[in-house]
Amino acid sequence: MREALIVWGGWSGHEPQECAEIIKTMLEEDGFKVYLEHGTEALADPSVHDLSLVVPIMTMSKIEKEEVKNLATAIESGVGIAGYHGGAGDAFRDSVDYQFIIGGQWVAHPGNIIDYTVNITRPDDPLMEGIADFPYTSEQYYMHVDPSNEVLATTRFTGDHAYWIDGVVMPVVWKRKYGKGRVFYSSLGHQAKEFDVPQMKTIFRRGANWAAR
Repeated sequence: MREALIVWGGWSGHEPQECAEIIKTMLEEDGFKVYLEHGTEALADPSVHDLSLVVPIMTMSKIEKEEVKNLATAIESGVGIAGYHGGAGDAFRDSVDYQFIIGGQWVAHPGNIIDYTVNITRPDDPLMEGIADFPYTSEQYYMHVDPSNEVLATTRFTGDHAYWIDGVVMPVVWKRKYGKGRVFYSSLGHQAKEFDVPQMKTIFRRGANWAAR
């Protein structure tokens, strides 16, 4: 049986505990044995190397050096990691080692909660099969991203909230490798209710299963 570890905590505005429970249920439905841990201490445990998947939900938190070192070594050896929104893309701001794993870092969401469009750039990829461009209402993440990411979906910014980024196309969903490990990220998912959006939930679910070894 595949085993997954969800670590949750950090900024409460992203409803980390509620989202952790949603993802736990999702992964259990897909046949995983799921461990739920509050905080990052579990990432330093040697047992992380035996997992199939790690899901961080830790917006604006800190991670100790031994924790990120153990996590990085585990992923490099084949453990998968899947994350979303700030829980993964704005976690551990002072850890460049972690950012190297994820492949990006949040820097802004101009206009805060707004209406925008998610554009599917790789409809041929199994993670995007049957999903067309769709409207979305949330924070539109402006991120600094790794050029080695394999981008599956993007969004285009208007100049309504920051005129100098008018027309900028920004990755929303990507996958990548870190050593032997698979990394999946989606910037969608500001709060738990966004898992009610079928496309958002399906994309994350497929991404987590793809990342897991």
